[in-house]
Amino acid sequence: MLLLIIMILISSKSVAQKDYDKSFYGGLFFLTNYMTSEEYKQFSQIHNDLEIVDHIYEKALDFFEGDYSETFFCLTFALIPYNKIPMRLPILRIQVTVPLPSPPQNIFDEKLKNTPKRLFNDSPHNNFGDKDKLAHFFANAFLHYDISFFNLSEFLGIFVEYFEQGFFIQGGFDRRDLITNHLGEIFAEMVKKDKNAKPSEAFKIYQLLILRIYP
Repeated sequence: MLLLIIMILISSKSVAQKDYDKSFYGGLFFLTNYMTSEEYKQFSQIHNDLEIVDHIYEKALDFFEGDYSETFFCLTFALIPYNKIPMRLPILRIQVTVPLPSPPQNIFDEKLKNTPKRLFNDSPHNNFGDKDKLAHFFANAFLHYDISFFNLSEFLGIFVEYFEQGFFIQGGFDRRDLITNHLGEIFAEMVKKDKNAKPSEAFKIYQLLILRIYP
């Protein structure tokens, strides 16, 4: 949810990278550094990408001591595959670049390389795959977990896709983003009913639907 990211960015303040206090930035740098660690790399060698997503989620949930809202929110930023966003101001027709909360470039690049990319059976077979879908997934889980009245999270998800198309230079309407948004909402509902629910269980719902439509 890039609109959410920009709104938070405006009011954010930077902190030292090693401040692993129980805050947004503490969690952000903890998760980013963990995803570049040898422990994480060894885990990734013997597990598939959905299992790795579950592992990152469990690390975040443990860091925030079971606070699901903080976990979803922090994962949204920790898993964004960009550290800056080029924007086009429609009225002034000016291009600006907005930096996002992020570690130094070398750590960011290593984290991005290690981010899970095979989330669906039909994920693109390239180095990027579906890495951008994780931020959509956890952003919508966050919104749906905390703001579920009138299905506001689904509305915001659709709104942001159109907003990105006209406002962000790299943005555009993506049907797969909307599917991922909905899977994030489903996961939020799963967590409300079962605290042991895992992200992979929500992602697998998409696989089951595809198998039923295209047996």
